[in-house]
Amino acid sequence: MEEEHGLLDTDATEEPGDEWEAIDVADTEADRIARERDREFSQFRKRLKDADQFKVEGSVFDDATLHALYKLVHDGHVEAFGGPISTGKEATVFLALGPDGDVAVKIYRINASDFRRMRRYLEGDPRFSGIGSDKKKVVLAWTRKEFANLSRARAAGVRVPEPIAVERNALVMEFLGTDDERAKRLAEVHIENPETAYEVVREYTRRLHGAGLVHGDLSEYNVVVHEGELCVLDLGQAVTVHHPNSRDFLERDCENVANFFARQGLDVTAEALLEHVTRPEPES
Repeated sequence: MEEEHGLLDTDATEEPGDEWEAIDVADTEADRIARERDREFSQFRKRLKDADQFKVEGSVFDDATLHALYKLVHDGHVEAFGGPISTGKEATVFLALGPDGDVAVKIYRINASDFRRMRRYLEGDPRFSGIGSDKKKVVLAWTRKEFANLSRARAAGVRVPEPIAVERNALVMEFLGTDDERAKRLAEVHIENPETAYEVVREYTRRLHGAGLVHGDLSEYNVVVHEGELCVLDLGQAVTVHHPNSRDFLERDCENVANFFARQGLDVTAEALLEHVTRPEPES
């Protein structure tokens, strides 16, 4: 059985990582709406473009992105938009109101994304076969890949934001934070119990690997503290364990994590972490 943005039946494969379905980057309903240019959308576009919190982010909101946001509103995933809560080189995350409370909307900039960096994570990934060098298709697929990676990580027992919806280059997910402020990164807080924090991050890394995923950019800057829990962010670049560079990415993740916790006073090494993460599960 297939899911729209998820995986094929894992029971049908011997090893995790091979059962990913292809990611479709064909025209969506948002593209069709973009061609129709109906009056309701025109009003939505003017209202959003005139909002103070979006004026500084004008480069993010091209017409195609505005149509994606319109579709998310039309489908009931977003009721109102707030301001930006996190801005990176490739994406801006906005606070928004969903039907059940606050949500986060991550919008990838198609024109500003680092295509060459993305290629290193995309080449060799069967989900991206046939996309070639079309930058728009790469970014749209990258967004859908993050949705799929978040879904798989949650299924493996890793605390990540719950993915809610994806449309073109916009991803709606659980908001991690309080009082309109994002959760603090590990690099931004004083860790009272680094031993426990390290054990949690080590276990998350092991669970990801066991589920056929390597984060690829794991560090103290994309692990946050939310309601007393550690949560992993930014899984857009995560690859399957069968990606040709997955071992290099995993070794780098382990080095980043070990170096951070060593600075917290722990006697940990990247080699020991890598051995723990890749150790086969004992047979029951």
